[in-house]
Amino acid sequence: MSLSSGPMISSDPRLASLQQWLGSLSRHGVDSRTIRPASSDASFRRYFRIDSPTGSYIIMDAPPEKENVQPFIHVAEVFRQCAVCVPEIVEKNIDEGFLLLSDLGNTTYLQKLNEKNAHDMYLDAIDALVRIQATSRSGVLPEYDRTLLLNELTLFPEWYVKKHLGIQLSEKQAASLQKIFDLILGNNLAQPQVYVHRDYHSRNLMALETGNPGILDFQDAVFGPITYDLASLLRDAYIVWDEERVLDWAIRYWERARKAGLPVNPDIDMFYRDFEFMGLQRHLKVLGIFARLYHRDGKAAYLDDLPVVMEYTYRAASRYPELAPLAQLLDQLLQKETQVGYTF
Repeated sequence: MSLSSGPMISSDPRLASLQQWLGSLSRHGVDSRTIRPASSDASFRRYFRIDSPTGSYIIMDAPPEKENVQPFIHVAEVFRQCAVCVPEIVEKNIDEGFLLLSDLGNTTYLQKLNEKNAHDMYLDAIDALVRIQATSRSGVLPEYDRTLLLNELTLFPEWYVKKHLGIQLSEKQAASLQKIFDLILGNNLAQPQVYVHRDYHSRNLMALETGNPGILDFQDAVFGPITYDLASLLRDAYIVWDEERVLDWAIRYWERARKAGLPVNPDIDMFYRDFEFMGLQRHLKVLGIFARLYHRDGKAAYLDDLPVVMEYTYRAASRYPELAPLAQLLDQLLQKETQVGYTF
């Protein structure tokens, strides 16, 4: 599909500007007639693929008034120093919000994973994660501090409970939820701090022939809790594995992390608790984000992923006595969820 036709360009000023910029990149041999959509994500960014005689490139289109390409550029360099596979930034136009990137292909982990290859692919992803974390230094990436973690948690009552379910929490329920938030954050903030991708899951990992995985969508990376990316990987909203397999992969991460000198909890049971509490923070945040993507941004597809995330949340809350008030609240919310048609 070409995007070079007159009517389409005139209706999309961003594409017109992009075509002009591509005209200045003749040294790379890019053919503007071959530009076509590659993917989109939950932000305002768009991605296109374009051909050249030597292969294809990816173009990131990030409107400057809504997105900033500088964090992507910075984190790409930071992660490259970790000896993992990230796109190379071939050309950049920061003022316009355009980047020309090397192409890591079009096969995500989500598209390739199956029962036979999952073990090897997850071990590749775990090894890459350990390399990223082992290179961590404070002061390089923004801190994943209490304010940010709490702001994410509040997306759950604001967007999932109030907006999506239409429920106004009572003062007692709100106070109980805040106590749970404090408990979760106490655990999260006590964990050792490392580089955190923040969306290290099957849609952002590319299946490659060599150097697996290719890592995308890292512009929001921070310096934060060590179990966060493992929770993103193993408690994935888009693909679910049985508990026995998740436990096995978590233990294999723990073993590799200790061997690499990372400061994971030396007690495997306490480490797994850290992993679950970190996952719970992420699940509650994601429930809010997916509801917001639907109600604010009109992206209805994310509603299909709510049941998986809610199941993760409910199971984690039910496993720990101190989280019983959250499990009770979720029981009440799930009755309403059933009425709106999104059960698990």
